[in-house]
Amino acid sequence: MKFEAGKPGHPVAPGWRPEAIPVPQLLVRSAGRFGDRIALDFMGRTWTYEALLREAMAAAQGFLDLGVTPGNRVGLFLPNTPHYPIAYYGALLAGATVVNFSPLYSPEEVAFQARDSGTEIMVCLDLAKLWPPMQRLLDEGLLNHLVVGNLPEVLPAAKALGFRLLKRKERQRLPGDGRISAWSTLLWPGEQRPLPAVDPSAIALLQYTGGTTGVPKGAALTHANLTANAEQLAAIDPGHPKREGRVLGALPLFHIFANSCILNRSIISGGTITLLARFEAGEALAAIRRNRLTDLAGVPAMYQAMIDHPDVAKTSFASVQQCFSGGAAMTSALKDRFETATGARVLEGYGLTETSGVVSVNPYVGETRAGTAGIPLPGTEIRIADPDAPDRVLGAEETGEILIRGPQVMTGYWRAAEGRPEPLADGWLHTGDLGFVEPGGYLRLVDRSKDMINVGGFKVFPSQVEAALLKDAAIKEALVIAVPDDRVGERPKAFAVLHDGVETSAETLMKALCQRVGKHERPVAIEILDDLPRTMIGKPDRKALTKLDAERRAAATS
Repeated sequence: MKFEAGKPGHPVAPGWRPEAIPVPQLLVRSAGRFGDRIALDFMGRTWTYEALLREAMAAAQGFLDLGVTPGNRVGLFLPNTPHYPIAYYGALLAGATVVNFSPLYSPEEVAFQARDSGTEIMVCLDLAKLWPPMQRLLDEGLLNHLVVGNLPEVLPAAKALGFRLLKRKERQRLPGDGRISAWSTLLWPGEQRPLPAVDPSAIALLQYTGGTTGVPKGAALTHANLTANAEQLAAIDPGHPKREGRVLGALPLFHIFANSCILNRSIISGGTITLLARFEAGEALAAIRRNRLTDLAGVPAMYQAMIDHPDVAKTSFASVQQCFSGGAAMTSALKDRFETATGARVLEGYGLTETSGVVSVNPYVGETRAGTAGIPLPGTEIRIADPDAPDRVLGAEETGEILIRGPQVMTGYWRAAEGRPEPLADGWLHTGDLGFVEPGGYLRLVDRSKDMINVGGFKVFPSQVEAALLKDAAIKEALVIAVPDDRVGERPKAFAVLHDGVETSAETLMKALCQRVGKHERPVAIEILDDLPRTMIGKPDRKALTKLDAERRAAATS
C-alpha cells in the first residue's frame, strides 16, 4: 500500500511543498521577525534571537579564521549547553558540514567516527569526564584544531562563580598544545570575512547511525533535507506562526530527534528552548513549572520518569499543549496514565536518522490512535512492500517493509573513501522496519526486520511478545531478544523491569505470559532486572542487552 499525506488530519494546503533553503536561514529569518524574543534559556541565563544570531555569526568568522572552507567537517562533542546551537549554526554559516558526536561515546568510537567522517576541527567542553576521547584524537593526529569551551562562560554570574569555586575538580587542565584554542577566542575573531554562499543541496550534517547492518554509517543530510523537516513540522502546527512555543530541551541536541523536533522546529517558529544539560525528571518538572512550557518532546522512558516522580503532584501541566513521543513505542497504559494525570495530549510519531528526524506523527487536531505513528508529514510518501520482493507493493493492512520517499530523506550514506554520499538506489529509503497502514492512513509499526526471531521457520516479533508481557500489572518495562537454540535455530528470551514495590517471580510471570502468546512465541526464560540498558536518548537498548546476554552465556560455558 502507498499513502501520501494530504488527507484529513494535518492542516496543510493541497500541493504544499517546503522551500529549499540553507539551515542557518531559519535563524536569520527568525532573528529578523522575533529579534528580542527569547530563543534560549539555560539555567536562568537567556539569549534573544538577535543575540543567538550575533554569536553564531561570530562563531562563523572564528571557523573561517581556523581555515574552514565549504564542505569541511566540524565535529560537535557537546552536551546540551548554549555552545551547541551557537557552534551548529555558526559552522553551517561558514559553509562547513557538522558532524555530531555523542559525549557518551568511548574514545575508540569517537576516533572511528572522526576518521570516517574526516573531521579535522572539534568543539568540546573542558569537562574532565569528556576529555579522554579528545586526548586520543590529539594523540593520533586526527585534529587540526580543538575548540574548548567551559560551563561558567554560559551560566548566570552567580552560578558561574559557584561552578568555578565548587566544581574545579570536574574541569580538565588543558595541555599546552598549539592546536587547542578557547571558545571565547572563536567568538572574537580578527578580520571580518564574507561568508560563503551555501547551496541548499550541500551536506549540512553527517549524523551517524547503526543503520541496518550495525556498522556505524554517516547519514548525509543536506540543508534542504533539514529545513524541509523543520518546515513540515511547522506546517502541521495549527498555531504556526502565531503561537509562541516554550519547548523543553532535555533530549540531547546531538541526536536527530532533538535536532528536528526541538532545535530547528523551535527556531523556525520563534519558540523558546529551555535547555537542560541532561534529562532528570525533577529538573524537567521544575522547568515546566518555572517557564510554563507548552511543548515537550521525549522518549517514553522520559514520560514514565516524570509521571513516577513525586514532584508531578505539584506540577501544573495547564500550559502544556502537546507532547511528542518517539524513539520507541509508547504503551497504551503509559499514554493513558500520562494524559489522565496531566491533561496533556501525547502525539506519537515515527522517524529515522536517515529522514532528518520525522516521517509521520499523530495530528494535533482530530483523532490520535494510541500505538500508531500517525500519518505522514506533508510531501512524504510511505509504501508498504514485500520484504522478499521490494517491487511488490502490499495491500491495506498487510504487514511489510516500510519504504519512505520525501524531501527530508537523506542523500545517502557517507562514503569515507570517496568523500561523498552513496545515493539511494531507487529514490525510496528501505527502512528495514516492518509495519502496515490502517484505514485513514495511520501507520502502525510491527518491528524491525533485523529484530525478528526465526523460531524453526515461524516468525516471532519481539514487540508483540513485549506487548503481551506489559499486560501483566507487575511489569513496568519489557524487552525481548533472540538467543541461539540448537533445535530451532533461535528462541526469544525476555527481560522485565517491575513496578516499584512489586514482588513476584519469573515463574509467575512466565505462567501468565504463556496464556497470552503462542507456543513458538514463548521465551526460553524471563529475567527480572532493576533496569534495562538504554541508548543515548533513553530508550531501551536491544543491541546492548543482546551483547550483554551473549557475554554472560559465553562466560558461563568457558
